[in-house]
Amino acid sequence: MPQRLQHLLGIEPLSAEQITSLLDMSKPFQEIQQHSLKKLATLRGKTVALAFFEPSTRTRISFGTAAARLGADTMNLQAESSSLRKGESLLDTVKTLDAMKPDLIVMRHASSGAPQFVAERLAIPVINAGDGTHEHPTQGLLDVLTVRDRLGTLADLNITIVGDILHSRVARSNLHLLAKFGCRFTLCGPAMWVPKELETLVPNVRRVLRIEEAVEGADVVLVLRVQTERLHEPQLPVDEYILLYQMTPERLRLAKPGALVLHPGPMIRGLEIDPAVADGPQSCVLEQVTNGVAVRMMLLYLLIGGPPPELPGEAPTSVAQKDSTHAAD
Repeated sequence: MPQRLQHLLGIEPLSAEQITSLLDMSKPFQEIQQHSLKKLATLRGKTVALAFFEPSTRTRISFGTAAARLGADTMNLQAESSSLRKGESLLDTVKTLDAMKPDLIVMRHASSGAPQFVAERLAIPVINAGDGTHEHPTQGLLDVLTVRDRLGTLADLNITIVGDILHSRVARSNLHLLAKFGCRFTLCGPAMWVPKELETLVPNVRRVLRIEEAVEGADVVLVLRVQTERLHEPQLPVDEYILLYQMTPERLRLAKPGALVLHPGPMIRGLEIDPAVADGPQSCVLEQVTNGVAVRMMLLYLLIGGPPPELPGEAPTSVAQKDSTHAAD
């Protein structure tokens, strides 16, 4: 890494060189996912606090799995049981967590900037697991790791993003990340979800309202999860969204041959994506899930486990070999 990370709060401040290093350092942990024995002792004696002030299942489980596979303990704080519901401030809650002496906090919060607020006040690393409509940096990293594995490059790709972009932190992290590699973006969705100001977020962005135009010539199609409660608004009935914006096999055929389909999950089959696309050969959904554990293992190792692992070539077995005498069942 050109500069060692203290926290991971967003993709926007990172350089292309830093991102490339993070992706390269994820490779050994991808290899570990293929082993029959997946649990190492690399972070034995370390504790990771999972502070989820917003409901989550997939991201929380992924981070918990990553910590467990490295031998770390976890402590969990979930929104429904948090003292915040009783009126305690965010700062008091995280200071209480900090007093339990975790080595790192993974934080998800409905307010944009909350992880930054906490990171400025604690002496331990903080990983942003999603904050408001700001960013979801680990999702961005796992998405582009998946793309690079499949296509061999991140440079100069045509990226189409479909859905509720206005409220999507996943879209923002992917835009910030892929823009650093010269990618071009087409944003598509109902007009109220694709405001004009999104064109100024990163270079080379265009907005279109017809999904057929958006998908044409795409290398990668990112289909966003749709909050169904927003579809009950009079101006956007569910049937109309399906008709106008669902990713179908017919629409996917307008993209480049072999174009990839990404989805951050959980998918609502038959709403934002047709099951034939979700389960088809161009879908990367399950690879994204597997790569999510690898990316999160890499970040935990990097932030609290000592120096970065060696890069691929020497690395895929080096991390496992380093811990083989301590491996657990």
